[in-house]
Amino acid sequence: MSKGLFDLSGKVTLITGGNGGLGLGFARGIAKQGGDLVIWGRSEEKNAKAKKELEGCGVRVVTARVDVASEEQIMAGFATLMNDFGRVDCVIANSGIPATTRSLLETTSADYLGLLNVNMHGAFYTLREGARHMVARAEAGEPGGSLVFCGSLSMFQGIPGKAQYAAAKAGIGAAIRCMAVELGKHGIRANSIAPGYVKTEMTGTAEEWSPIDNYFAGKTPIPRPGYPADFEGIAAYLASDASSWHSGDTIVIDGAALINL
Repeated sequence: MSKGLFDLSGKVTLITGGNGGLGLGFARGIAKQGGDLVIWGRSEEKNAKAKKELEGCGVRVVTARVDVASEEQIMAGFATLMNDFGRVDCVIANSGIPATTRSLLETTSADYLGLLNVNMHGAFYTLREGARHMVARAEAGEPGGSLVFCGSLSMFQGIPGKAQYAAAKAGIGAAIRCMAVELGKHGIRANSIAPGYVKTEMTGTAEEWSPIDNYFAGKTPIPRPGYPADFEGIAAYLASDASSWHSGDTIVIDGAALINL
């Protein structure tokens, strides 16, 4: 177990959608630094697989089937978390679904609201409930905590047909800045991570690039897609006391794609 700069011994992190892809990358970084984990995901099979892998780092891992589109399930999930661990030190709101529409003109109310229920409202409720527990702990004499939102480059760029996706990411990015200002007096910081294109299991193995991998690599100054492993360090940093004065930020990790005009 690590005792270094990003030591997470005794800390508990909740990651929504932490059973695969980028969320599992966040979880690996935290587990490698000795942090205990609560993983929420809708797939029992993926939850079990992630739990087994992460426990190999010698940390405690609890998984739960929670649909973040439901405020009630989120609140029940936090009640279980507090019963299991008695504290939460970091909350990473990572769960999200992609926009399947190709044009604003074709986007229905169901498309729009269905995505916002997960990507925006689910993230807001998750971060709010985490903040409530952190504030209660601070008022009991132990300040501190970290709220993290997984955004995207759509917070800055226009993407045809993906307006609802970009709105959710940018909206919670703004909410994070408000949280940073409101909650700083409790030692609670709030930050967003804005990843570029990240290759996950959905686009094949790391060794086999898909056409979409090649497309994004061709537009990125560091000419490759991102990988979940590229986000292990930022998760460990933001969950640790090393980031105790870092708040209200949007941290772009994209191989310099955003600035490549």
